[in-house]
Amino acid sequence: MSEAEDIRRVKEKHGTSIIAKKNVVGLGVGYKETKGVKTDRMALVVMVKEKVSAEQLEQRDVIPAQIEGVITDVIEVGEIVALQERTDRWRPAPGGVSIGHFKITAGTLGVLVRDEETDEILILSNNHVMANSNDATQGDPILQPGPHDGGTMAEDTIANLGRFVPIQFESEPPPSPCPFSKAAAGIGNFLARLVGSKHRLLPVVIQQANQVDGALAKPVGHDVVSSEILEIGAVTGEREAELGMEVKKSGRTTGLTTGTVQLLDASVQVGYGGGRTALFTNQILTTNMSKGGDSGSLLVDGEGNKAVGLLFAGSDEVTIHNPIGFVKDALRFRFG
Repeated sequence: MSEAEDIRRVKEKHGTSIIAKKNVVGLGVGYKETKGVKTDRMALVVMVKEKVSAEQLEQRDVIPAQIEGVITDVIEVGEIVALQERTDRWRPAPGGVSIGHFKITAGTLGVLVRDEETDEILILSNNHVMANSNDATQGDPILQPGPHDGGTMAEDTIANLGRFVPIQFESEPPPSPCPFSKAAAGIGNFLARLVGSKHRLLPVVIQQANQVDGALAKPVGHDVVSSEILEIGAVTGEREAELGMEVKKSGRTTGLTTGTVQLLDASVQVGYGGGRTALFTNQILTTNMSKGGDSGSLLVDGEGNKAVGLLFAGSDEVTIHNPIGFVKDALRFRFG
């Protein structure tokens, strides 16, 4: 009998009892490692969630050095779970997966934050992801996965819309209700008539530029959401963007991607479909890190998982993010 066949025989005979031991998640045939270096000796390799010393285990849970003359090895592999698509239903749902207002297609669950006043846990994403680009009402259902990915109100309501920052869309400026501007325009028009001018003054509201496309939603329960971001982990704080900074994000469509900050204080015209555009100022521009459906992803630095911005727009060449400081100030939340 060959060495490999002997190991398989022992595995077949003792496999059930070995897997039943605490901390064990699997076993197989492989080469033994000694101090991190693979040797040429074959072994029955036992996979554990976490390596611990024999003193920390009860005797029945200790893996013997040999079983019927077959040497053993123990490797740490963590918890093994079934892999899911980001467009699947996740419970608890981490940052980086599909989410959306019940009337949109789908965007990305950014991250969990805490209300500045009440300390309650809230979901952060974009206005156009969770508030339907201003066309939503507080309390509206937020689905995970988003409607485009099969989410339904009956089965997949994960949260209800809280507050959001309204987006100021560009349009023909509306007449101004200000009495002072009306009076000034009236005087100007009176003088124009006196001199025979055919031009008149019309007081209008000067539309403001935007800085944040953001919204918060209250989960229906603490057990339906996770504080970590898929493939990134927990957010460790926040920092301002810097030119040349290496950054990353975890999004519904393109998953974990990395990029570099190319511009700060950027002013950009952003299209929202249906002929609507909005001017955003003081934005972060990075190399292309996204595609449609990644909106709402949290932008973090490449070193310490510190929040830098909130992804909301882009093209085939660049991605645009709201600076995280503006988002926090506008929506009144904190991390942690």
